[in-house]
Amino acid sequence: MCLAIPAKLVEKKGIQGLAEIGGVKREVDLRMLEDIKVGDYIIIHAGFAIQKLDTEEAEETLEMLREIAKY
Repeated sequence: MCLAIPAKLVEKKGIQGLAEIGGVKREVDLRMLEDIKVGDYIIIHAGFAIQKLDTEEAEETLEMLREIAKY
């Protein structure tokens, strides 16, 4: 089982990007997604961005995770 956490794309250079999750940045390969831009939320698996998320959905998910982490 895998838990997918939304990451925000903060930098893009061609098919490579930099995504941020909770202040931690990691390199990500963007070649599997079309029309991706800085500021978009994405799901990453094995270093590849595999899905673009709606901003509202991503922020809602992140808020739920923050609530869970309090316990």
